[in-house]
Amino acid sequence: MHQPTCLHAGRMRSLAVTSGLLAVLALAVPGLSAQEAAPADAVKVEAHASKWDYPKELKVPEGSKTHLVQRGDTLWDLAGKYLGNPYAWPQIWELNQWIKDPHWIYPGDPLIIDLARSVATAGSLPDAVANLQPDQRRADPGAVRRPELGFSFQDFIQLPFVAPEGAEAHYKGLGAFTITSNKREDRQFLAEGEVVYMNAGVEQGVKVGDRFLILKTVARKLMHPTLAKKNLGDVVKQVGVVRVITAQSKGSVAVIERCLDTIEIGDRLVKFVEPANIPLQLRTDTSEPVKVAPNAGLVVYARDAKLHAAGGDMVILDKGANDGLKVGDVLLAVRVRKFPVGSGAEKVPPMETTTYYLGQVLVVRADAQTATCRVLRSIEEIIGGDTVTP
Repeated sequence: MHQPTCLHAGRMRSLAVTSGLLAVLALAVPGLSAQEAAPADAVKVEAHASKWDYPKELKVPEGSKTHLVQRGDTLWDLAGKYLGNPYAWPQIWELNQWIKDPHWIYPGDPLIIDLARSVATAGSLPDAVANLQPDQRRADPGAVRRPELGFSFQDFIQLPFVAPEGAEAHYKGLGAFTITSNKREDRQFLAEGEVVYMNAGVEQGVKVGDRFLILKTVARKLMHPTLAKKNLGDVVKQVGVVRVITAQSKGSVAVIERCLDTIEIGDRLVKFVEPANIPLQLRTDTSEPVKVAPNAGLVVYARDAKLHAAGGDMVILDKGANDGLKVGDVLLAVRVRKFPVGSGAEKVPPMETTTYYLGQVLVVRADAQTATCRVLRSIEEIIGGDTVTP
């Protein structure tokens, strides 16, 4: 679940993922020390920034407790903490139906949690784990494990793509708005939780709670690595999400909810649509030499203009939807290798050509002439000019 409560910048911050694909059950049963709230007077809720029309006061049923959402909380984690089973998160959502989308909860939001729904209570720990110490526990091969994702939300907000018409024309075509300023004028580079101002408001159809995807131009006139003078366009990168907290007539105030890269004044904003996670599926046809298909492409760009790409990185190919590529395709990255086969006496020795396997990439965006891929696996670095084949 993508909860806007993890307000820490930096690439090393791991983001939560969609509820149906989330993590493995804990061996220990947490939450046993949670205190029940006595059913009595209504609990008043302090005013705070939230998309939802949260209850301003609530009565806590017998056997339940109130939890005020903190930064970093998710329904998944809270279900693990209080109910002993993170997969029980819908039971928390069921009791707090003013939350319209369980992927988004906000610091200060009040949650009623029915402790009677806990899967374990003190004294009822499973025998398999009751007497284990943390350093003695063993992974159970038959236990439920987190499905590995080929593409998740944290990849989505680091995704580069080519705008063949140029970045400015691309923004204009999307009707993009602009981050024009920020709350603290002394800060140039902004991170999660910071307040920014945008040049669109009620007159442009913006309302409180709207989310916008942040776009940044990261490269101009991307040149093809092997075709001289072929300009592929500008490289635009998705770098985060903002949420509108105040909408005025011509401008709005927004908070940066998600980012793994720094946000700057001048970055552009387009309407945000929740992305889908893509489960990991790897190919097994990796024996060498790898057969290269006629519509194979070349790596023309790596995220952040890296010289080398490896697992988790993003690369852009010079082939796209017009060449039959589509989101979800898993492609093989290979390197073409020429080697001499003559006697050694020839001035120009005869050569043979072969290919060898580098890794696998997943198509996560397919434009007409280019495609963005996430590197799923690599046994060697992938560089510009390497071949990627269906």
